[in-house]
Amino acid sequence: MDTSSQLDKARRFNRQAIDITIKLSAIAFIVIWCFNIIQPFIMVVLWGAILAVALYPLHQKITKLCKGSKKFASIAIAVVGITLIAAPSVHLSSSAFDSAQHIYTGIEEGTLQIPAANEKVKSWPLVGEKIYNSWQGASQDLEKVAEQYAPQIKHFSGSLLSVAASIGGGVLQFIVSLIIAAVFMAKSASMHHGISLLMRRLMNENGDRTITTTIATIRSVSTGVLGVAVIQSLLSGIGLLIADIPGAGLWAIAVLILAIAQLPPIIILGPIAAYYFSVADTTPAVIFLVFSIIVSMSDAFLKPLFLGRGMNIPMLVILLGAIGGMLLSGIIGLFVGAIVLALGYELLQDWLNHQAPLVEDNDNNSVEK
Repeated sequence: MDTSSQLDKARRFNRQAIDITIKLSAIAFIVIWCFNIIQPFIMVVLWGAILAVALYPLHQKITKLCKGSKKFASIAIAVVGITLIAAPSVHLSSSAFDSAQHIYTGIEEGTLQIPAANEKVKSWPLVGEKIYNSWQGASQDLEKVAEQYAPQIKHFSGSLLSVAASIGGGVLQFIVSLIIAAVFMAKSASMHHGISLLMRRLMNENGDRTITTTIATIRSVSTGVLGVAVIQSLLSGIGLLIADIPGAGLWAIAVLILAIAQLPPIIILGPIAAYYFSVADTTPAVIFLVFSIIVSMSDAFLKPLFLGRGMNIPMLVILLGAIGGMLLSGIIGLFVGAIVLALGYELLQDWLNHQAPLVEDNDNNSVEK
């Protein structure tokens, strides 16, 4: 009797185990399939959500001016954002791609020409003489220099072209994300309600606190770090285009990366200003140098303005997030990576510093709830 009962229990257990395995496999199959379908859109939608959170205070102000019309406020933000940011970005990305393509084609076909060095270069302190000799040698016999460093030059030119090509795709992704952000802001009430339900389901009473931390971190990093970096990059790009500096778009992207990494843009603009002194008249060269210094120092008043009520996130966290995001997802990953890693850091700190409320058990001993 006992043996028969044990066999019945074993059979029921086996049937239940097989039944659970089949159900879990089916759920896993559906989840993986759905993930593969939406994977190409994850980065764009995520950046759209970040923009929506960052721009929502502005959206509320415009909504009040528009007599409570959230849709009109969302459309206004999208149109103005595309006009003020995306349009110059398209111009800079086009300049970057044309410059990179010109360099790549010139190296491949051997038609690239380097202008002769100006005598003023010799007067540069410490390195002027060496730079002048190398520059002059390259301008007189570029083929010899190209043969000497052929593998490195080919690798560099190919990487340069691929980066420049990805910039255009990044600008398009930014425009799409801005439109998605406008939709999110227009549906802000239902979106917030749905996210609150999800976070409460996942984290119980800590869900609302996590949402608050997430919103504060996104707004802090997006305005105080990324916003300042974008402003400095756009100003640098405009100045470089006016000065007719070759590869203005590529230099603007380099300024953007440095600014996100919390490094001064003068690291890029300084050598360009020195070069400009050797090819332009003194007055425009001085103006460009002063402009470069102002752009580099602009974060001194922009960051307190945007980040005054923000959070103290280490520079290394933002730097690793920006570089890792860019390596993973291109230009748009530069922004998303910095914010996501900063958010992960803040949530980890919040979790480590949070102490659960104490309650008393039946023996009047205090224990964590």
